Amino acid sequence: MTRQDDQVGSATGEAIAPEVFEALRRVSTATVTTQLFARGLRNAFMAGLRPLNPGCTRMVGEAFTLRHIPAREDLDVLAVFKDYDHPQRLAVESVGPGQVLVMDCRGQTRAASIGGILATRMLRRGAAGLVTDGAVRDSPYFTGLELPVFAAGVCATTNLARHHAVDMQVPIGCAEVPVYPGDVIVADAEGVVCVPRHLAAEVARDALEQERLEEFIQAEIEGGAPLRGVYPPDENTLRRYHSR
Repeated sequence: MTRQDDQVGSATGEAIAPEVFEALRRVSTATVTTQLFARGLRNAFMAGLRPLNPGCTRMVGEAFTLRHIPAREDLDVLAVFKDYDHPQRLAVESVGPGQVLVMDCRGQTRAASIGGILATRMLRRGAAGLVTDGAVRDSPYFTGLELPVFAAGVCATTNLARHHAVDMQVPIGCAEVPVYPGDVIVADAEGVVCVPRHLAAEVARDALEQERLEEFIQAEIEGGAPLRGVYPPDENTLRRYHSR
Protein backbone atom coordinates (compact mmCIF):
# COMPACT_ATOMS: atom_id res chain seq x y z
CA MET A 1 0.00 0.00 0.00
CA THR A 2 1.26 3.45 -0.90
CA ARG A 3 0.57 6.63 1.00
CA GLN A 4 0.53 9.88 -0.88
CA ASP A 5 3.85 11.68 -0.88
CA ASP A 6 4.57 15.39 -0.89
CA GLN A 7 4.54 15.63 -4.69
CA VAL A 8 0.90 14.67 -4.99
CA GLY A 9 -0.28 17.32 -2.63
CA SER A 10 -3.13 15.75 -0.61
CA ALA A 11 -4.85 18.17 1.70
CA THR A 12 -1.81 20.36 1.24
CA GLY A 13 -1.32 24.07 0.82
CA GLU A 14 -3.36 26.60 2.68
CA ALA A 15 -6.29 25.44 4.76
CA ILE A 16 -9.70 26.07 3.28
CA ALA A 17 -11.58 28.72 5.25
CA PRO A 18 -14.67 27.52 7.14
CA GLU A 19 -16.83 30.06 5.30
CA VAL A 20 -15.99 28.34 2.00
CA PHE A 21 -17.40 25.04 3.25
CA GLU A 22 -20.43 26.85 4.66
CA ALA A 23 -21.09 28.56 1.33
CA LEU A 24 -20.86 25.25 -0.53
CA ARG A 25 -23.40 23.74 1.87
CA ARG A 26 -25.87 26.42 0.78
CA VAL A 27 -25.68 25.89 -2.98
CA SER A 28 -26.77 23.07 -5.25
CA THR A 29 -24.56 20.69 -7.15
CA ALA A 30 -26.20 22.02 -10.32
CA THR A 31 -24.91 25.50 -9.51
CA VAL A 32 -21.45 24.18 -8.64
CA THR A 33 -21.20 22.29 -11.93
CA THR A 34 -22.15 25.45 -13.82
CA GLN A 35 -19.41 27.39 -12.06
CA LEU A 36 -16.89 24.66 -12.90
CA PHE A 37 -18.10 24.58 -16.51
CA ALA A 38 -17.47 28.33 -16.73
CA ARG A 39 -13.88 27.59 -15.72
CA GLY A 40 -13.45 24.94 -18.38
CA LEU A 41 -14.14 21.87 -16.21
CA ARG A 42 -16.81 19.66 -17.78
CA ASN A 43 -16.20 16.34 -16.03
CA ALA A 44 -16.80 16.97 -12.35
CA PHE A 45 -20.19 15.37 -11.62
CA MET A 46 -20.14 11.70 -10.63
CA ALA A 47 -22.97 10.45 -12.78
CA GLY A 48 -24.82 7.34 -11.64
CA LEU A 49 -24.15 7.63 -7.90
CA ARG A 50 -27.24 7.85 -5.71
CA PRO A 51 -27.76 8.61 -2.02
CA LEU A 52 -28.60 5.61 0.14
CA ASN A 53 -30.42 7.71 2.75
CA PRO A 54 -32.61 10.24 0.92
CA GLY A 55 -32.96 12.19 4.16
CA CYS A 56 -29.20 12.63 4.54
CA THR A 57 -27.70 13.94 1.31
CA ARG A 58 -26.06 17.30 1.97
CA MET A 59 -22.31 16.75 2.15
CA VAL A 60 -19.23 18.99 1.93
CA GLY A 61 -15.72 17.88 2.85
CA GLU A 62 -12.18 17.27 1.70
CA ALA A 63 -11.52 14.09 -0.26
CA PHE A 64 -9.65 11.19 1.34
CA THR A 65 -9.07 8.70 -1.43
CA LEU A 66 -8.86 4.90 -1.59
CA ARG A 67 -7.99 3.02 -4.77
CA HIS A 68 -8.89 -0.58 -5.64
CA ILE A 69 -7.62 -2.94 -8.30
CA PRO A 70 -9.33 -6.22 -9.31
CA ALA A 71 -9.21 -8.94 -6.67
CA ARG A 72 -6.96 -11.97 -7.07
CA GLU A 73 -8.15 -15.29 -5.69
CA ASP A 74 -4.94 -16.32 -3.94
CA LEU A 75 -4.61 -12.97 -2.14
CA ASP A 76 -8.14 -11.86 -1.38
CA VAL A 77 -9.36 -14.45 1.12
CA LEU A 78 -11.38 -13.96 4.30
CA ALA A 79 -8.27 -14.41 6.45
CA VAL A 80 -6.92 -11.01 5.34
CA PHE A 81 -9.52 -9.32 7.51
CA LYS A 82 -7.69 -10.54 10.61
CA ASP A 83 -5.10 -7.90 9.79
CA TYR A 84 -6.24 -4.62 11.35
CA ASP A 85 -4.00 -2.81 8.88
CA HIS A 86 -5.82 -4.21 5.87
CA PRO A 87 -5.97 -1.19 3.50
CA GLN A 88 -9.76 -0.96 3.55
CA ARG A 89 -9.88 -1.00 7.36
CA LEU A 90 -6.87 1.30 7.64
CA ALA A 91 -8.54 3.82 5.36
CA VAL A 92 -11.65 3.86 7.55
CA GLU A 93 -9.48 4.44 10.62
CA SER A 94 -7.53 7.18 8.83
CA VAL A 95 -10.33 9.37 7.49
CA GLY A 96 -10.34 12.53 9.59
CA PRO A 97 -13.20 14.67 10.86
CA GLY A 98 -14.84 16.56 8.05
CA GLN A 99 -13.28 14.41 5.33
CA VAL A 100 -15.10 12.35 2.70
CA LEU A 101 -13.85 8.86 1.88
CA VAL A 102 -13.91 8.60 -1.92
CA MET A 103 -13.41 5.08 -3.26
CA ASP A 104 -12.28 4.07 -6.73
CA CYS A 105 -13.90 0.70 -7.45
CA ARG A 106 -13.62 0.95 -11.24
CA GLY A 107 -17.40 1.16 -11.49
CA GLN A 108 -17.74 -2.50 -10.50
CA THR A 109 -20.89 -3.25 -8.50
CA ARG A 110 -20.87 -7.07 -8.40
CA ALA A 111 -19.28 -6.95 -4.94
CA ALA A 112 -19.64 -4.47 -2.11
CA SER A 113 -16.92 -1.92 -1.41
CA ILE A 114 -17.98 -1.33 2.21
CA GLY A 115 -20.65 -2.34 4.73
CA GLY A 116 -22.59 -1.02 7.66
CA ILE A 117 -20.04 -1.59 10.44
CA LEU A 118 -17.25 0.29 8.69
CA ALA A 119 -19.59 3.11 7.69
CA THR A 120 -20.71 3.43 11.31
CA ARG A 121 -17.08 3.68 12.38
CA MET A 122 -16.61 6.54 9.92
CA LEU A 123 -19.64 8.30 11.35
CA ARG A 124 -18.26 8.00 14.87
CA ARG A 125 -14.90 9.35 13.68
CA GLY A 126 -16.62 12.48 12.41
CA ALA A 127 -16.29 11.82 8.70
CA ALA A 128 -18.37 14.05 6.44
CA GLY A 129 -19.46 11.23 4.15
CA LEU A 130 -18.66 8.35 1.84
CA VAL A 131 -18.61 8.13 -1.96
CA THR A 132 -18.02 4.96 -3.99
CA ASP A 133 -18.48 4.11 -7.64
CA GLY A 134 -18.93 0.54 -6.45
CA ALA A 135 -21.67 -1.02 -4.34
CA VAL A 136 -22.36 -1.29 -0.61
CA ARG A 137 -23.69 -4.20 1.41
CA ASP A 138 -26.06 -3.99 4.40
CA SER A 139 -27.98 -1.48 2.29
CA PRO A 140 -31.16 -1.50 4.45
CA TYR A 141 -29.01 -0.26 7.33
CA PHE A 142 -27.71 2.64 5.25
CA THR A 143 -31.22 4.00 4.70
CA GLY A 144 -31.26 5.17 8.32
CA LEU A 145 -27.58 6.00 8.78
CA GLU A 146 -26.93 9.68 9.55
CA LEU A 147 -23.93 9.74 7.23
CA PRO A 148 -24.24 10.89 3.63
CA VAL A 149 -23.37 7.86 1.49
CA PHE A 150 -23.44 7.80 -2.30
CA ALA A 151 -22.94 4.59 -4.26
CA ALA A 152 -23.44 3.12 -7.72
CA GLY A 153 -25.40 0.16 -6.37
CA VAL A 154 -25.93 -2.41 -3.66
CA CYS A 155 -24.62 -5.96 -3.45
CA ALA A 156 -24.52 -8.51 -0.64
CA THR A 157 -21.23 -10.06 -1.82
CA THR A 158 -18.13 -9.14 0.19
CA ASN A 159 -15.60 -6.76 -1.35
CA LEU A 160 -12.91 -9.48 -1.56
CA ALA A 161 -14.76 -11.13 -4.43
CA ARG A 162 -14.00 -8.24 -6.78
CA HIS A 163 -11.89 -5.56 -5.08
CA HIS A 164 -8.35 -5.36 -3.73
CA ALA A 165 -7.66 -2.11 -1.85
CA VAL A 166 -4.14 -0.91 -2.57
CA ASP A 167 -3.55 2.84 -2.19
CA MET A 168 -4.70 5.60 0.12
CA GLN A 169 -4.38 9.30 -0.60
CA VAL A 170 -3.44 9.04 -4.27
CA PRO A 171 -5.24 10.51 -7.28
CA ILE A 172 -8.13 8.27 -8.32
CA GLY A 173 -11.06 8.11 -10.69
CA CYS A 174 -14.51 7.80 -9.16
CA ALA A 175 -17.40 7.39 -11.60
CA GLU A 176 -14.85 8.49 -14.24
CA VAL A 177 -14.22 11.80 -12.45
CA PRO A 178 -10.65 12.58 -11.39
CA VAL A 179 -10.35 13.12 -7.64
CA TYR A 180 -7.18 14.29 -5.94
CA PRO A 181 -6.68 14.07 -2.17
CA GLY A 182 -7.81 17.34 -0.63
CA ASP A 183 -10.25 18.23 -3.41
CA VAL A 184 -13.60 19.41 -2.10
CA ILE A 185 -16.52 17.00 -2.46
CA VAL A 186 -19.98 18.58 -2.59
CA ALA A 187 -23.21 16.58 -2.64
CA ASP A 188 -26.94 17.01 -2.40
CA ALA A 189 -29.99 14.97 -3.38
CA GLU A 190 -28.98 15.20 -7.04
CA GLY A 191 -25.54 13.66 -6.60
CA VAL A 192 -21.85 14.35 -6.09
CA VAL A 193 -19.46 16.85 -7.64
CA CYS A 194 -15.70 17.21 -7.16
CA VAL A 195 -14.29 20.74 -6.89
CA PRO A 196 -10.53 21.09 -7.39
CA ARG A 197 -9.10 22.36 -4.15
CA HIS A 198 -7.53 25.50 -5.61
CA LEU A 199 -10.89 26.57 -7.07
CA ALA A 200 -13.03 25.96 -3.99
CA ALA A 201 -13.06 29.51 -2.63
CA GLU A 202 -13.90 31.26 -5.89
CA VAL A 203 -16.48 28.63 -6.88
CA ALA A 204 -18.17 28.99 -3.49
CA ARG A 205 -18.26 32.79 -3.80
CA ASP A 206 -19.63 32.86 -7.33
CA ALA A 207 -22.06 29.99 -6.71
CA LEU A 208 -23.71 31.95 -3.92
CA GLU A 209 -24.14 34.96 -6.19
CA GLN A 210 -25.46 32.80 -9.03
CA GLU A 211 -28.13 31.34 -6.77
CA ARG A 212 -29.17 34.78 -5.47
CA LEU A 213 -29.64 35.95 -9.05
CA GLU A 214 -31.46 32.78 -10.06
CA GLU A 215 -33.86 33.13 -7.12
CA PHE A 216 -34.73 36.58 -8.44
CA ILE A 217 -35.15 35.23 -11.98
CA GLN A 218 -37.31 32.37 -10.70
CA ALA A 219 -39.63 34.87 -9.03
CA GLU A 220 -39.83 36.90 -12.24
CA ILE A 221 -40.75 33.82 -14.29
CA GLU A 222 -43.29 32.70 -11.70
CA GLY A 223 -44.80 36.18 -11.99
CA GLY A 224 -45.39 35.68 -15.70
CA ALA A 225 -42.28 37.26 -17.23
CA PRO A 226 -41.09 35.82 -20.56
CA LEU A 227 -37.69 34.20 -20.95
CA ARG A 228 -36.48 36.89 -23.34
CA GLY A 229 -34.67 39.55 -21.35
CA VAL A 230 -35.04 37.65 -18.09
CA TYR A 231 -33.28 34.33 -18.57
CA PRO A 232 -30.53 35.06 -19.27
CA PRO A 233 -30.99 38.50 -17.73
CA ASP A 234 -30.50 41.59 -19.85
CA GLU A 235 -29.38 44.96 -18.51
CA ASN A 236 -32.89 45.93 -17.41
CA THR A 237 -33.36 42.71 -15.45
CA LEU A 238 -29.95 43.06 -13.83
CA ARG A 239 -30.78 46.66 -12.91
CA ARG A 240 -33.95 45.52 -11.16
CA TYR A 241 -32.02 42.77 -9.43
CA HIS A 242 -29.29 45.07 -8.09
CA SER A 243 -31.75 47.80 -7.05
CA ARG A 244 -33.85 45.56 -4.80
